[in-house]
Amino acid sequence: MNATLTPIHTSPSPAFRPSSLAFAPVLNDIEESDRVFARTLAEYRTPFASLIEHLKHYRGKRLRPALLLLTAKACGGVKPAHHILAAAVEMIHTATLVHDDVLDEAETRRHVRTVNAEWGNKISILLGDMLFTHAFHLTSRVDRRACEIIGDATNRVCAGELRQVCERGNLHLTEEIYDSIIDGKTAALTECCGRLGALYAGASEEVANRMASFGRNLGMAFQVADDLLDSTGDEGKTGKTLGTDIEQQKLTLPLIHCLGKLPANAADDLRTALKVGGPDAGMAALAAMERTGSIAFARRRADEYIRKAKQDLEVLPPSECRSILETIAEWSTRRDK
Repeated sequence: MNATLTPIHTSPSPAFRPSSLAFAPVLNDIEESDRVFARTLAEYRTPFASLIEHLKHYRGKRLRPALLLLTAKACGGVKPAHHILAAAVEMIHTATLVHDDVLDEAETRRHVRTVNAEWGNKISILLGDMLFTHAFHLTSRVDRRACEIIGDATNRVCAGELRQVCERGNLHLTEEIYDSIIDGKTAALTECCGRLGALYAGASEEVANRMASFGRNLGMAFQVADDLLDSTGDEGKTGKTLGTDIEQQKLTLPLIHCLGKLPANAADDLRTALKVGGPDAGMAALAAMERTGSIAFARRRADEYIRKAKQDLEVLPPSECRSILETIAEWSTRRDK
């Protein structure tokens, strides 16, 4: 279906792209967290070499480890515990991507075939489970509080994903339920990164709470932008299967807003088209979202989250790392992949 959707032209993305250059102040720390990640899975390279090697395609931006480490440096300095925690959150994030591809029946991610497309759903689920358990084992090397924070975040991620699956096909989904879903499935882990980065750099509880709020607002904005890309993006640029939300009757913010703005009869007709499915459903939904200004509405909502995120950063003294965090926030809603 996604191939028939016409991408909506947006304002140019900022020049920033998550990369070694963008993350220069913590590049050595990201590399160390990568080494921790690799050492943790080293014992599986013989029996599952191709699977472990394939995971590199799931670990593109290193955004969450970078958030944790940039926050740490902005709050006082990176400690050895941060390398372990950064590896653990990246492991959890990778696990969620592997599982997401099963749930979405996705065939590509970052321009290569997904684990489920290559090896099937059973192996994908078990691989994701293995990553989850190793992340918790890794976190236990730090202390109990780190385990509790990461455990709470992972509980919220799983609950958010479960709620989304349970609400699939609910074509009367409300904004409130949508917000609670993305607060778990995406924002919980970025919130966790902000809190861990600050706490283990020796920051006060007040600063840690503000950095957790920064991470949450960033995560909420990131997911709204991601949902927009699923409907309006260019698959050649995103490198992953698009159009799965509408195909699977998962309502996202622009479509929820659209259904609320349409006259009752038109909204019912669109819901009927969505139930029937197929390329026509995607085209009808996109046309309706354009008519009702729902794409612009969702972008404004994402921008509001970023405004709040940047306010949270005001608790930090000016620094290069704080500036990079501000730039990441701005980039998150204007990216094309």
